[in-house]
Amino acid sequence: MAKEYSFDVVSSVDRQEVSNAVNQASREIATRYDFKGSKSSVTLEDDAVTMIGDDDFKLRLVREIINGKLAKRGVSLKNVKERAVEPAAGGTVRQVLDIQTGISKELGKEIQKKIKNSGLKVTAQIQDDQVRISGKDKDVLQEVISLLKGQDFPVELQFVNYR
Repeated sequence: MAKEYSFDVVSSVDRQEVSNAVNQASREIATRYDFKGSKSSVTLEDDAVTMIGDDDFKLRLVREIINGKLAKRGVSLKNVKERAVEPAAGGTVRQVLDIQTGISKELGKEIQKKIKNSGLKVTAQIQDDQVRISGKDKDVLQEVISLLKGQDFPVELQFVNYR
């Protein structure tokens, strides 16, 4: 019986949780005393969270608030990449946080290389923004999952479609 088992390595973010975190952060900024009369805000557009602060200090406070809300909602901060702080209208400063999903080709190749160097008898194929790992033994696939969980990759990995 030559049945193949497989699973997919993906990097995804629950967009609803990001939206909820941004809404909670926006409400907190509106009600906090230290933001009274401030132009500070946080908004979500597609895969980007835009933070606006009166100055660098207020922007840093907004960043701490949004980080806390994202972490409480189970969104990994590894998937949040920040752009440079830039001046905005009215003497304010703006920073955009990109929410990254999917595995890049370079990261897919790195995952393939780690698996190949481990000597485990599985095959890894890059498919768009995910990596499919397949093998004949479920125990070996479990070892691959343990191996990948032990590595420090620049994004949070999830293991799905285990069959």
